Amino acid sequence: GPGPACVLGIDLGTTSVKAALLIETEQGQVVAESCSRETQAHTSSLEAGPQGMEQNVQRIIRALNECLAALPQQQLQRVTHIGISGQMHGIVFWKKEKGCKWTECDTGPTFEPEEVSHLITWQDGRCSPTFLSSLPLPQSHISLATGFGCATVYWYLKKSPDFLKSYDAAGTIHDYVVAMLCDLKKPLMSIQNAASWGYFDSRNKSWNTDILKKSGFPVHLLPEVGDPDSIAGRTICAWHGIPKGAKVGIALGDFQCSVYSCLTERTDAVLNISTSAQLTVSMPLGFQPPETPDPSSAVTYFPYFNGDYLAVAASLNGGNVLATFVDMVARWTEELGLQVQESAIYTKIIKAALAQNDIKLSVHPTVFGERHIPEQLASVTNIAVSDLSLGHITRALCRGIIENLCSMLPVQRLMEMGVRRILGSGSALARNEVLRQEVERIFPFPVVYGKDVDAAVGAAMVM
Repeated sequence: GPGPACVLGIDLGTTSVKAALLIETEQGQVVAESCSRETQAHTSSLEAGPQGMEQNVQRIIRALNECLAALPQQQLQRVTHIGISGQMHGIVFWKKEKGCKWTECDTGPTFEPEEVSHLITWQDGRCSPTFLSSLPLPQSHISLATGFGCATVYWYLKKSPDFLKSYDAAGTIHDYVVAMLCDLKKPLMSIQNAASWGYFDSRNKSWNTDILKKSGFPVHLLPEVGDPDSIAGRTICAWHGIPKGAKVGIALGDFQCSVYSCLTERTDAVLNISTSAQLTVSMPLGFQPPETPDPSSAVTYFPYFNGDYLAVAASLNGGNVLATFVDMVARWTEELGLQVQESAIYTKIIKAALAQNDIKLSVHPTVFGERHIPEQLASVTNIAVSDLSLGHITRALCRGIIENLCSMLPVQRLMEMGVRRILGSGSALARNEVLRQEVERIFPFPVVYGKDVDAAVGAAMVM
């Protein structure tokens, strides 16, 4: 149609789906429209019980369809390329020929999941340290952890082997979407996502197939792997009005896309806080990670673009800590016979925390543990009578989230790496002024903030 060509960026996050339409202008790429929908996809795990963390794929795709239906039709009809990112580490299984069915909706053809498992997310805790230590040692620079795709496959292999017999394909949730859009006969996965599953050698760009085969791992489930800027295929239908034949990029890591949307200088560090939290710095050109990981190190090296790597302090504790706190307050009020909406609690505790700056209370907020010290949970110290208001506790919690990240990648090390500026991204940081104040209090660098659709924008920019 008339008007400039558009690129669609999609991010399938832990709590929401985001979409952004980019158009090319004389000033460069500009976000013309964006949209976000909460997935509300968390569901109970029959096999893993309370340790399991699963999401309903039907609900994620429903949120994706709602997002696209909310974008202007005339711009969707001008989409030539689609970039897709999503939550790393997790795994979803499906039947190749029956992964979805295409149906008509108000905005044109769309697909609905058919023979697809739940998504077992990066937050999944079913693989205990004892279980992980029983697995073969990977040939990889990244330590294996619970929630990693390959670790989850091993868990099913040992605890529920019949489950695996029902499926012949697997990938991340965003790999699944790419496979459905392009009708891929075998799933295709970027190096970024493959590294996040474990048992992947980033130097050789290959799975540890020999190691995996020896232990009976179903290697036929492993996707093919490609470079993060490659095209996976073309849309097989006019999806929500997007023309048939639009190019679809290989699915990317949401974290790498968040960084890509804002990182312009090698002297920038990116602080991303969404459900989880990451602090990252670019490694020098030509850097190669060590052949074996240091399991006690808080810093991991993530594959980025063009063969580059990011040094990342990847914390399991970010916006999810605040969500857990809000949920606790809501439950307490309910037990007292009162009803308060969680959204109202969130607004009130942030407002209360903005009024409290001088606090002695100290919260170490690692309720979800950390990959390098999974056994260390949260703690509260320096509890004084004067610091017991919701404002004091919320301020201490926000401070603790930033201090925890800073302990993983300290200011001194950032300075040694030549960092001159912090770029803040992610939905939790965008929506929480107290977190932003704590970033500026703890880091002695200028701070610039992005938006909460950064990963979707980054996925589009790569295209």
